[in-house]
Amino acid sequence: MDNNSGRTFRNYTPEEIDHFLDQVIKQVEKMIEDNKSKNKEIALKDKRIEELENRLQNTAHIREKLAQYERMEGTLNRAIMMAQKTSDQIKNTAHRESEVILEDAKRNANRIVNESLLKAEKAEMEAEALKRNVNIFKKKLRAIIETQLAIVDDIEKVEF
Repeated sequence: MDNNSGRTFRNYTPEEIDHFLDQVIKQVEKMIEDNKSKNKEIALKDKRIEELENRLQNTAHIREKLAQYERMEGTLNRAIMMAQKTSDQIKNTAHRESEVILEDAKRNANRIVNESLLKAEKAEMEAEALKRNVNIFKKKLRAIIETQLAIVDDIEKVEF
């Protein structure tokens, strides 16, 4: 302790220590806020995934309707035997177009789902990295404090 400057600890004043702890608290609060933000992003992505799943269900309904229309088309083709050649051409064209549309829809749906999953996985990895950084920070802070306490213990052992 220095008689000229009041209470000090290893040449640090209580104000300097308080200032340092304030900075640490602000950094931890910022990390917590960032984590909350990431959780909100994950929730938004979960909502987007749910919307995409609903779209996929809608696509299944459209497929069922398409199958129904194809059955109706077959019935009409059998009823109109004179126009068999023309109806066969229409049927083949419609089938090719439906396959193209279905393949496009499948590709787009798979792409969208995969992108969403990758984004969600990235957000989760970032959240894990943030948790690791907080733990590392805690360990470093604990080590600093323990080192300081050890120094205080050593000072108490010194005889003047």
